[in-house]
This record gives sequence, C-alpha cells and structure tokens, in this order.
Amino acid sequence: MTPKQIERIQNKIKNIRKTLYNEKRMFGCYDDSRGLRYAPLNLYLKIGDYKGGLTYLRWFTKNFPYDIGMPDFLFEWTIILFKLKKFKEAESKAIETYFANSYLFDKFFERPIFPIEKYENSNLEIPEFAEYLNYSKNQIELNDFAEWLADFEKLEKFKEIKSKFHEIGKKLKNENDTETRRYLLKQLYQLRDRK
Repeated sequence: MTPKQIERIQNKIKNIRKTLYNEKRMFGCYDDSRGLRYAPLNLYLKIGDYKGGLTYLRWFTKNFPYDIGMPDFLFEWTIILFKLKKFKEAESKAIETYFANSYLFDKFFERPIFPIEKYENSNLEIPEFAEYLNYSKNQIELNDFAEWLADFEKLEKFKEIKSKFHEIGKKLKNENDTETRRYLLKQLYQLRDRK
C-alpha cells in the first residue's frame, strides 16, 4: 500500500469519527443507525495500524457499552488483540465471535459451511451472513493469525465450550416453554462470558 493510499484511509477514519462526534453533539447521544461505528476497525486493519485499532476499540467500548457488535466486527476485534499479543483477550473475543456467528471460522478457513441444527437468535448467526466476512487464511498479513486461530480451535477449552454451545442451541431450537427457554438462554450467555 502506498503512503497516499494509507493517508486516504486515515482520512476516511477521521471523517467517520467526526461524523459520529457531530451526531453526539447534535443529538446528545449517538444516533448511528447506519452502523458507521463498525467501519473504522476494518480500515485500521487494512493499514496495519493495530494500536490505532485498539485505541478505537477502547473508545467504542466506552461510548457503546451495550453494543454487542456485529460478528465480523468481533472477528476484526479478535485479530487486533492477537496482533498486539493480547492472547488471553483474543481467546475471549474469539469465543464471543463464535457465539455471534458459528460459521465465520469456517468461512475464514475456506471450509465447507453446513447449517448446524441449533437455535439462531438472529439473521447475523445464519450461514449466509458468514459470506460477508472479508478475511481469509490466505491473506499474507493474516498468516500468523490463521495459525493461532487453527491452534485455538484445537484447544480442549474451546472444544468443550463449542460442544456445550451446540447442545444448548439444539435444546433452544425445540423448546417452547418460556421458563425453560429463559434458563437455557441464561446458560448460553454464561458459557459465552466465562473466561
């Protein structure tokens, strides 16, 4: 990437942040129904500015504390943490990413994607949404990340969480009792959030 291309991307980031800032100034809060808040992370990754990406994530967390993030955004967040050698945090974010869309890892590794018999909370969790992921194990700048993620998938800790996730998801898909569903969802969130 040329210095001019990098500068253009940096200007895009500044413009997005300025737009968000102006919305908050104008409305007293962020009215980001367009989802602009998700765009800068991809841009930071394009120029390899991982520290800038982490700074942005701190701002994002502070200003959007209840935003669980889009699955591809969480995937990008995982990459940033990995690239900055924050491996424990990257593991937690990888689990969060998997829970947001269990098909993204398959898409990244270019494995066949087969629908899983489980409860899908939203359209963000379906196999078709994984097609929006613009990252691949074949990208040179992600070789180290791909190797790490492949090793992470083999860890017993992840296999256990993944297995329980699918087990609860199957139960949820066929459960109609409100109290039982509430209990299963609570189990699912506890599983996702455990460190």
